[in-house]
Amino acid sequence: MIPRTNLPDGEMVPALGQGTWQMAEQPSQRDSELAALRKGLDLGMSLIDTAEMYGDGAAEELVAEAIQDRRDQVFLVSKAYPWHASAADLPKACKASLRRLGTDRIDLYLLHWRGDVPLAETVAAMEALRDAGHIRHWGVSNFSVTDMEELMVAGGWRCAANQVLYNLSRRGPECDLLPWLAARGIPVMAYSPVEQGRLAGHPELRRIATGLGLTAAQLALAWVLNRPGLIAIPKAANQIHTQQNLRAAELGLTPVVMAELDDLFPAPLTPQPLEVI
Repeated sequence: MIPRTNLPDGEMVPALGQGTWQMAEQPSQRDSELAALRKGLDLGMSLIDTAEMYGDGAAEELVAEAIQDRRDQVFLVSKAYPWHASAADLPKACKASLRRLGTDRIDLYLLHWRGDVPLAETVAAMEALRDAGHIRHWGVSNFSVTDMEELMVAGGWRCAANQVLYNLSRRGPECDLLPWLAARGIPVMAYSPVEQGRLAGHPELRRIATGLGLTAAQLALAWVLNRPGLIAIPKAANQIHTQQNLRAAELGLTPVVMAELDDLFPAPLTPQPLEVI
């Protein structure tokens, strides 16, 4: 059973979703990627994350094909470039994403990272899209505590999520950002929860994982999913990886294992600049 996380309005979404960063870039992989996404839906990973940036829209088109005839089963997340975040351009960007996704609504629409458009203007544009029914929720990505505080001042109290880089080797958000968001009931979406696959080759992590009958990647993902209020969006390029990700979601790591991982990947003692990849 995949654990679920509450959005600020109480709606529940799977804590394990499916990412699409770097998908739809190799035609030879398309069938495998489609099969992986569809397998994820079969297994209950109904949250799918994409963006207009990914493959210049090709990932959104891949998602459209994967969810064909299953749209109502999916919690669909997409993201807009910061230079599309103005009152004039955000509706156009959203319309283009809707067209590529083959749907009439995006469940969660994120500002991909902060740019030069005033936050108050972006908030107003997001709210207008919400009022029009083109999006159901909106949020942000790669926002630090300072950015979030400024967002609130700009009227962004309806922000439903903040998608940031977070994994065993990138624990900086624990010092300030995660507590700030948790206090306000805003979930974190952790992208690259296995550090784009690099944690899968970590020898000490692999040793601990082997003792648990897991791969290093599964253990790294399970660590993220064992933290409250987090949604992880790993990419799975094939059905085997999709099934391995599900196994990670079903694990409850013991305090002993969590302590071992803390020793191996210590949390920072002071706030760190928010990392982005």
